[in-house]
Amino acid sequence: MSAKTRATIEDLYKVKGKAELVNGEIVHMSPTGRRPGRAGGLIYASLLQHERSHGGGYAFPDNVGFAVHLPHRESLGPDAAWDTGPDTGMDFCDGAPVFAVEVRSKEDYGARAEREMAAKRADYFACGTLVVWDVDLQSEDVVKSYKASDPENPVIFRRGEIADAEPAVPGWTMAVDELFV
Repeated sequence: MSAKTRATIEDLYKVKGKAELVNGEIVHMSPTGRRPGRAGGLIYASLLQHERSHGGGYAFPDNVGFAVHLPHRESLGPDAAWDTGPDTGMDFCDGAPVFAVEVRSKEDYGARAEREMAAKRADYFACGTLVVWDVDLQSEDVVKSYKASDPENPVIFRRGEIADAEPAVPGWTMAVDELFV
């Protein structure tokens, strides 16, 4: 019987499409639907505008890898992110972003999905992320903003409200209604 070889960051570079490295295995992420994809793109566009006008960090779209160093996880792949780390050139970003966005897709519902999302948030926080958004376009609570300083009690943003990612992205805000354009 042969032992299974543990995948590495170098293996992850060769994967086509979005994937993360968890428990030594490549975990493929399925493509998302129209609305979640647009929501992630709109958040990235808003962050990019903030980057250009205020600086202080860098906006990243979906499918950018962040190499992290946890015993059970070696990468994160948020749907949008704000990072203040150094330029790593063509390599994955080094470390977790200070702000990460996870937009729920069609399959991100139910007890199992909730456990997986909570575990991933805990991983973000363990790696230094300050704020994680859980964006749910099917809920009245559209944006749940989890903070490392109080990870069990998210700040809720609904339609008609202005969301922020303080303290991770100082001065940046986004109207929740923009996620539905």
